[in-house]
Amino acid sequence: MLLAVLVLLLPAVSEACGDPPRFKTMMLQGEPKPNYRPGECVQYECRLGFKPKLPALPRSAVCQDNNTWSSLQDACVGKSCPNLGDPANGQVNFVNGSVLFGSQAHVSCNPGFYLIGAKVIYCEISGDNVNWSDNLPICEIILCATPGNITNGRFTQYKEVYQYSEVVIYRCDPSHGPDEYSLIGETTLICVDHNRWSSDPPECKVVKCDYPIVENGAIVSGFRGKYYYNMQVVFQCHDGFHLHGSSTIVCGANGTWEPKLPKCSAKEAIATTTASATSNASGFIKSCLYLSISFKFLVMF
Repeated sequence: MLLAVLVLLLPAVSEACGDPPRFKTMMLQGEPKPNYRPGECVQYECRLGFKPKLPALPRSAVCQDNNTWSSLQDACVGKSCPNLGDPANGQVNFVNGSVLFGSQAHVSCNPGFYLIGAKVIYCEISGDNVNWSDNLPICEIILCATPGNITNGRFTQYKEVYQYSEVVIYRCDPSHGPDEYSLIGETTLICVDHNRWSSDPPECKVVKCDYPIVENGAIVSGFRGKYYYNMQVVFQCHDGFHLHGSSTIVCGANGTWEPKLPKCSAKEAIATTTASATSNASGFIKSCLYLSISFKFLVMF
């Protein structure tokens, strides 16, 4: 009896359409049914953020006798956000070239100006309509406050406010002691962004390195009585000696030579060491050959 009931029900289920087609811009009106008989019709409406296309296109589909839905295409299009003009001293770039729902607007400022507000705003749903996610930002002129003063030094062109790309130059004061001041850091600072200079102010202090002495070597460039920051010395070894390390060294900011002082080693010692290593290697090879010949002799007898 149960089998007969199933057989009777099967034709009714098979002669029906399945779920109605889905669309990106449209949604089904009302709740969907498990299945639809031929001749039944479903209606669509535009999703939030979309509106009917013009000229209007059909927004209904019919379950056909062959149990398929009639052909239907997206009949809605995204709503438009208000047009955005370029901000003063800046410009707006629409990522996909439109102001439709889902679009992005990237805002940038001209050189010499900085952005106040959101760099990226979105065309999004606002109530029953669409609007931009934020107000159009503004581009304000870049200004830098007076850079920092330094001990034992000063900078040129003192002002309370500096405009974009303006420059100040630091220098050290004359020293009243036995050693001169060295400027450590950048001499020139540039106003590169709102209240931001290209680097921190430098320092003026005494930086002195010890007189460089290399045994069995001599200075060939950079002779001085005293060696201050960034001064350079070039060494050369005496005849019969070989230089290990860098021939050129510089007095660093911490008062040490960079890289460290080189060394001069006697070439004879190097040659003796090399010869000894070669002799040892030759002896090892000869020993191996002697053992190989001895082994062959034993095998023969």
